[in-house]
Amino acid sequence: MFRPRLSALVLVVAAAVSLTGCAGTVSMTPAKGANDPACAAVTVRLPSSVDGQQRRWTDAQATGAWADGDGRTTVLLTCGLDTPPPSTLPCETAGGVDWLIDDAEAPNYRFTTYGRTPALEVYLDYDEVSARTVLDALGTAVQQLPSSGAACTERPAS
Repeated sequence: MFRPRLSALVLVVAAAVSLTGCAGTVSMTPAKGANDPACAAVTVRLPSSVDGQQRRWTDAQATGAWADGDGRTTVLLTCGLDTPPPSTLPCETAGGVDWLIDDAEAPNYRFTTYGRTPALEVYLDYDEVSARTVLDALGTAVQQLPSSGAACTERPAS
């Protein structure tokens, strides 16, 4: 699945999520495809707030971050990732975008676009924000990523 890339991103994201300070820049690492023009189309449309969290500056191309009133980073966005293959992870639609949901680090959840190229990832603290509210708020921006035609599918009940 995504495990090799996941390990590296977990370290980067863990460092960024633990940042505090009211107005500091959030340190992030850009994805290998961060210079894709589609990522630029997304980042210029990112909202100033999501679920009551205010946008913070980041130091990496094609990224976004939002923090609570105490400056604790609660939502991270990275564009320019490899498009994920079909997966056994749950997949849901929010904000007009299909998302693979990885809850392996709960209460921190990783949402990766499915059927968009390049892929985009949102990493958030479910104890602080509502995933549905955040993904809905990001939907207009994320819809700028070209669709590959792949979509979430329903699985038959067992």
